[in-house]
Amino acid sequence: MITSKTNDFIKYIKSLSLKKNRDESGDFIVEGIKMVKEVIVSDYNIKKIVICEELFSETFDANNNDIEFVSKAIFEYISDTKTPQGIMAVVSKKEYSNIKFGETIFALDNVQDPGNLGTIIRTLDCAGINTLLLSKGCADEYNTKVIRSTMGAIFRVSILSDLDLKEELEKLKDKGYNLVVTSLEGATSLFEHEFSGKNVIVIGNESNGVSKEIQELANVRIKIPMVGQTESLNAGVAASLMAYEVLRTNKKNIC
Repeated sequence: MITSKTNDFIKYIKSLSLKKNRDESGDFIVEGIKMVKEVIVSDYNIKKIVICEELFSETFDANNNDIEFVSKAIFEYISDTKTPQGIMAVVSKKEYSNIKFGETIFALDNVQDPGNLGTIIRTLDCAGINTLLLSKGCADEYNTKVIRSTMGAIFRVSILSDLDLKEELEKLKDKGYNLVVTSLEGATSLFEHEFSGKNVIVIGNESNGVSKEIQELANVRIKIPMVGQTESLNAGVAASLMAYEVLRTNKKNIC
């Protein structure tokens, strides 16, 4: 059992709270029993499972993954939550350089709030959309707040991040995708647009919306109707409405 904060493995786990260290190492942390169970049944590579027996009392099948036991004080030191459940995993990131794109792709243009990103990933999984593009400047999908808020969806949605989004969208247009952006100006109502064929849907920054250079590429500009006094929607809510309108108009797997 590890009981010292100066242990190299403990120092390594602690370092993964910083994005630069996650980027350099290619590893990230998953915490909590639900999330660890989700990653075990995914195709992600688990390097180590960390358990504190004082905090974690469930019967648990680790599927032959390596387990490291730590003291309560050490687990609380490395945990990112106020009331830790006593279990976490060190997991390797996946590379999605050669993924197969679906008919509907979502892209985020400088969406910076981790809560919004987590909500969007979770919603896309619920709506059956499995590809998400993130521009440079978006929140890190491996931020612990993002991972928790996805409720496991992050292991089922293919995410390409740190992209030159304009360049990627131009490539997708060349492959026959319609580029649909959310916009407040000169836009078609969401309720009037039919999402047929191949679409890539862009959600913009929380404050500034979709950038001008990407709006100029768009085939369609969509406005989400708002009848109250508030001028804009939260990015996570906007993406959710778009995703479910895609699901509704295509009538896929709806009970």
